[in-house]
Amino acid sequence: MNAITNPDNVVVVGNGQAGIQLVDSLRKEGYTGAITLIGEETHHPYQRPPLSKDYLAAGKDPVPLPLRPEKFFTTHDVDARLGVRVTSIDRTARTATLDDGTTLAYSNLVLATGAANRELAVPGADLAGIHGLRTLTDAQALHARLDTVRSVVVIGAGFIGLEFAAAARARGLDVTVLEYADRPMGRALTPVMSGFFADAHQRLGVTLRLGEGIASFDGNNGHVTAAVSTTGNRYPADLVLVGVGVTPRTELAAAAGLNVDNGIVVDGNLRTSDPDIYALGDCASFPNIHAGTRTRLESVQNATDQARHAAVAILAGRPGSEPGASTGAGAGAESGSIPGSEPAGGTGTGTGLGGYADLPWFWSNQGPLRLQIAGLVAPGDQTVLRGNPAEEKFSVFCFRNGSLTAVESVNQPADHMAARRLLTAGLPLTPDQAADPDFDLKTYSKQQPATV
Repeated sequence: MNAITNPDNVVVVGNGQAGIQLVDSLRKEGYTGAITLIGEETHHPYQRPPLSKDYLAAGKDPVPLPLRPEKFFTTHDVDARLGVRVTSIDRTARTATLDDGTTLAYSNLVLATGAANRELAVPGADLAGIHGLRTLTDAQALHARLDTVRSVVVIGAGFIGLEFAAAARARGLDVTVLEYADRPMGRALTPVMSGFFADAHQRLGVTLRLGEGIASFDGNNGHVTAAVSTTGNRYPADLVLVGVGVTPRTELAAAAGLNVDNGIVVDGNLRTSDPDIYALGDCASFPNIHAGTRTRLESVQNATDQARHAAVAILAGRPGSEPGASTGAGAGAESGSIPGSEPAGGTGTGTGLGGYADLPWFWSNQGPLRLQIAGLVAPGDQTVLRGNPAEEKFSVFCFRNGSLTAVESVNQPADHMAARRLLTAGLPLTPDQAADPDFDLKTYSKQQPATV
């Protein structure tokens, strides 16, 4: 076994949005020690969101957008290893073993392992022509097939499914979307916005079947030919995209004995039950002050903002940091409990930092529609409409107990940016103000909040 040791080495497992941003932020915050970045894919790190949007709607041989220029790793003195996987973690020795036999010593380990697509467990799910969409390899396979097929069935009317459906329709394909729930994107959107998108996709020519899940697939010579829904309807399919959500990649953390519960459990500073190990991005379950509970978010914003926060927390916890900082191994609570893990809104791990509290925001491009969301929608929110859905330019303002909690916008970027400022600053907004088209939302959102 080839053992590589370094007393001052931050090992980052995962080179997606969270992992790359962490590396960048560590260097910007002044960390001068070694950094080792582990990525399972052989591709240079790339942006995932365009894979279900512009990439599939593009012409011949679209090029993925890199997360950073290729010289980034050299410039930042990063030992980037592509096409390898961490197989185990030894928390006592503070080492990570790779599938090529290498053992890396770490001073801090960061798990940015992301999530994996949920797979269908129905008859025929293993037929050729049934695809998921998460990686560049997935997108390349789909892009190649879209030039040769006519009928497409999408399983799941979430963000990925509807983005793909819009891209396929833009190429002139027949598209049917099966969604078991009674409205699209139901977990993330208000009923008002879900209803708008249901109508909008049908105007684009998508056949949207709500209340119909997938029961099985038919095939011929090993290739899919049709999707059979839970209502018994049969839909011809040359190609199927499965978009039924993801599961956090927690296997490595669980095998190492870290706390796992719908994600790798972390405190307000993204530290796991082991004080030397952090987790961030899609795989991390964190105390979310905006939701009032522990959550796991799948977004570029969450991944990058958590990475920036974790970089500061890691440096604050190193020997020689400011008084009151954690000192690495053995600091905080014992392994198996989360140090400083108060309910959402707690202050974290004793690094002198406030807990991670950045405002969640999201976006989705679906054909001519750009959906932007600031904050988190919850069932029962009071909704106020601003603008005209018939013109495909409007926003839905969400209030809970009289306070603004989230804003959904379609083709209204000014509303979205104002909402982010309002929610971040905690500026009060009334439902009447939100509904008034003459109320200058942009100017009001730029005010400084009153101090108490």
